[in-house]
Amino acid sequence: MSRTARKVFLHVGAPKTGTTYVQDRLALNLRTLAEHGINLPNRRLFADPNLFHFRAALDLLGQDWGGPPGHAAGAWPTMVKQVRRHTGTSIISHEILAPAPKEKVSRVMNDLQGAEIHIVYSARDLVRQMPAAWQESVKQGRKWSFEKFLVKAERESVWFMRAFDLPTVLSNWSANLLPENVHVVTVPQQRVAGDSLWDRFCQVVGIDPAWAPLESERTNAGMGVAETELLRRLNRRLDRATRSTGAHEELIRAMLERVDLHKSRKVQLPPEHYAWTRAVTERWIEWIEGSGVRVVGDLDDLRTGEPPVDLAPNPNRVRNKKITNAAVHALAAMTNEAARRPDPSRELGSRIRAHATRLRQQ
Repeated sequence: MSRTARKVFLHVGAPKTGTTYVQDRLALNLRTLAEHGINLPNRRLFADPNLFHFRAALDLLGQDWGGPPGHAAGAWPTMVKQVRRHTGTSIISHEILAPAPKEKVSRVMNDLQGAEIHIVYSARDLVRQMPAAWQESVKQGRKWSFEKFLVKAERESVWFMRAFDLPTVLSNWSANLLPENVHVVTVPQQRVAGDSLWDRFCQVVGIDPAWAPLESERTNAGMGVAETELLRRLNRRLDRATRSTGAHEELIRAMLERVDLHKSRKVQLPPEHYAWTRAVTERWIEWIEGSGVRVVGDLDDLRTGEPPVDLAPNPNRVRNKKITNAAVHALAAMTNEAARRPDPSRELGSRIRAHATRLRQQ
């Protein structure tokens, strides 16, 4: 593959590997990164680049959720134009790209031809990944128990497992690339100064961490066991649909953003699923070592240790007292949010009075 001045780093996932933090830090430091030739494509000045990348990924994949109908239309061609206008390094980042089918990957490669393309995939151990994925699915409206989710995950019948299947994801995305242009960034199990996920990502893309001094506070952290079970029960009571939109969804999203959902113990993988995670992890590592792709970090970060002795309770069998406490906090947040929002009837009355005043003045 010929080397060109234009480089494109496609950060395609995986979900629940710190992608929210990386994307937000890139967006916060967009101007200082641009001064050093790093381009984070955006639809327009002062817009949210993360929303633009999400919509571009949806448009590419032919999907339409997370907003009003048609909200993603045309975003991918606009993204491509933004990249082509830049002669240095561009970064495209969204985790829903991970399980893209081969025909969509081919379109990306065709649309970005002429650039030196790199694939970046962040990977995390499944002991942390599986609870995080289940909680994320509950946030999106799913009603299944943790155990049912794990059973389906082991059968590879949930979306997250297609995004987590490192060999398949990278085989699809790297089909016509040199191994040196494919980067696996492992998520550290222990954070050490100078060796965080951000530092590893910067190493891949060629960013000096000093170019992005603004720290992100967004982590998309997991919920506690009681808070997760509360939301799962709320999904059932509301018959909430996955990835739905509307007034209910806005209130629930506000609750998720404003309430401390980490008061109870974190969700942990049951010991009986550790053997499966070890087998999957060794398959990943065998593929990585045989493929020749670049690894930033330590492959041991992906390996599963022994189950903790002091294991958290089954998240679907939490004591009612814990759930009640979580419900009170959630109810308070949603009440405050509802009170903060304008009253539609008052707004209508104000508009009618203003219109009447204008008519009298004519």
